[in-house]
Amino acid sequence: MSEESIPQKSDSEDCPTEDSFGFGDDLELNQFDGLPFSSRYYKLLKERKSLSVWRVRCEFEDALANNQMVIVSGAAKTGRSTQIPQWCAEFCLSAQYQHGMVVCTQTNGQQAVGLALRVADEMDVNIGHEVGYTIPLETCCSSDTILRYCTDNMLLREMMSDPFLESYGVIIIDQAHERTVGTDVLLGLLKDVLVQRPDLRVVVLTVSPMEDKLLSHFWDMPSIRLEVSFAADVVHSPGGSKDYFYSALRLVLEIHRTKEDGDVIVFFASSEEVDCAYRILKKEGSRQGGELGRVVPVILCPPEGGSPSVLTEEPNSKRSRKIFLATPREEDMWWPAESVSFVVDTGVQKKMVYNPRIRASSEVLGPISRCQVQLRRQLSGAAGKCFCLYPEDGQLPSENCPQILEANITPTVLFLKRMEIAGLRQCDFMDRPGPEGLMQALEELDYLAALDDDGNLSEIGIIMSEIPLDPQLAKALLASCEFDCVSEMLTIAAMLSAPSCYVNMTREAAQRHRKFQHPEGDHFTLINIYNAFKQSQTAQYSSPEKWCEDNFLDHSSLKTAEAVRSELTDTLNRIELPISEASFGTKTNTHNIKRALLAGFFMQIARDVDGAGNYFILTHKHVALIHPLSSYGAQSHKLGLPEWVVFHEYTLSEDNCIRTVSEISPQVFIQMAPLYFFYNLPPSESKEMLQDMLDPVGSTKCTKEELSATTASTEAKSSCAEAPQTADRCAIQ
Repeated sequence: MSEESIPQKSDSEDCPTEDSFGFGDDLELNQFDGLPFSSRYYKLLKERKSLSVWRVRCEFEDALANNQMVIVSGAAKTGRSTQIPQWCAEFCLSAQYQHGMVVCTQTNGQQAVGLALRVADEMDVNIGHEVGYTIPLETCCSSDTILRYCTDNMLLREMMSDPFLESYGVIIIDQAHERTVGTDVLLGLLKDVLVQRPDLRVVVLTVSPMEDKLLSHFWDMPSIRLEVSFAADVVHSPGGSKDYFYSALRLVLEIHRTKEDGDVIVFFASSEEVDCAYRILKKEGSRQGGELGRVVPVILCPPEGGSPSVLTEEPNSKRSRKIFLATPREEDMWWPAESVSFVVDTGVQKKMVYNPRIRASSEVLGPISRCQVQLRRQLSGAAGKCFCLYPEDGQLPSENCPQILEANITPTVLFLKRMEIAGLRQCDFMDRPGPEGLMQALEELDYLAALDDDGNLSEIGIIMSEIPLDPQLAKALLASCEFDCVSEMLTIAAMLSAPSCYVNMTREAAQRHRKFQHPEGDHFTLINIYNAFKQSQTAQYSSPEKWCEDNFLDHSSLKTAEAVRSELTDTLNRIELPISEASFGTKTNTHNIKRALLAGFFMQIARDVDGAGNYFILTHKHVALIHPLSSYGAQSHKLGLPEWVVFHEYTLSEDNCIRTVSEISPQVFIQMAPLYFFYNLPPSESKEMLQDMLDPVGSTKCTKEELSATTASTEAKSSCAEAPQTADRCAIQ
């Protein structure tokens, strides 16, 4: 950035006054839209000035003007997520937006929406105009937007078309301490982008324990710390409790019986525990009342696509006490409730940890980090109390474990390969993924024909990177273009991408779900459910919501699937891929759907080895059961279990279940899987059965490229995939 374009401050210049930003009586026009300020603006301005972040405003603006990167560390309720983006917008305005606008990333979509609404209110502008947001499946922006909140993954997808983010003058990475995959990738790539764009400014918002790690990873930069002037009264459990869930619920009711004023926040280990606690407290709350008042549980932030609990209070709501139920890593959310006086911290979290060796995730219960502990303690305020259900001297990790070390990084590697084409150098991770996970990701992309012989993205890989799905599902959708079943595969992909549509799995619910079950498997059942949902929108039902309620299905999940399907359809149209007409139910269509599924999921094949439902997974020789919610679980007593199946997900648990299962024939599996995948399968009886189906006599040796018969574009050219059980079919080497 040139000296002329950077707003400079002289040594004698004071911190900006109210008048200099249009806050005073002489300048009552909003600098962002040119309209007079409303009375609400001045009311909110008074509240904003009481935030601790305002004490460092002058220091922050100096640092932003004279440095490419600034770190601001502080806890929740300091106001950093709402105020700093506004100051960055003023910085870009002072340069007449010649270097771009402002974008602020969040790790959670609902957080991004909530912050955008609040900031638009504080700036006295309309949401969707000067201030907007972009989250998965929803965009509320316009050409006038100068400050945009979005999820970290949405900004990464934007980099595919704008790799150097040239439309932005300031990029704010909020909640960097969450260490999500998206945030870590952004920080790694921005280190290179800053070198290419001297005019760009990057602001990282985090908490104090993360500050030193960021300073050591990047070059010298100013760091501003927001001090918290209060500390809550902390009460520790002397010995900890294995029964933390019910201990937390009992403690909540005890707090309520004390009649002390203030709402309560409870941190549980997972969203499943939050849902369970909500039901229990809902029932228990109906028994309260009288002098104590009502207990009103509120799910603070449900999973993406989920529906938040609706807070309906009766006329005597002033006597009620809200119980906010939160999942791990929500302690740094923007909290609209200032009435919280009590925090109950269970001290544990459940997370999914991916094992690249067996391509499966397992749920692990472990302690939270000290970073999370500090954030939770500060939520109750100076006069509040924080109850920690673990000993004070408990062994807790100092910071959050980076998710990139515990997640399946195949989608990340596909994205980074795409960024290499765009001209960005290797991503400089703060914590590099393990070599085993990286090798597994490269191997999987190689199997899917997303890489060429040099390890770069192939044409198929480039198209796959354009589709906002996991690589396997993207490959299956691409293959459906060749097999004339795009409409059906779009529905399957949308239903698999949305949260589960099944709710309240009682016997009555299972009976209602049975009418949707398809004899070919769960993938086909999902199509039945989606088609019936679409018909309910025009049928005799008073509303789709009523239809979902009657059939024990989640309306919000099905609406999410509808939105995902629409987005995928737009993507296929944009990249000019053919979309065939729906022909669901025909024998040919059923066969083609299975071929398309196997084009992406040939690595997820299992065989019933004993006829009793013990499925042997070919890739790693584990044995698993079909999940009880599967249509085969309901029909096994009538139709029997299929011998060979393709599955969408395998999770290590007490039961080791495979989910979303459909029957396949081994002949079609042989036809669709690349031969060098067979070569890498571990020895087993199932592998021998497959090998016996191949005729080794007169087989020709095939190159690796010829064996990539699963890609839609090359399948017709490959002799290896077109003629199973013939002399032209390649044998396992």
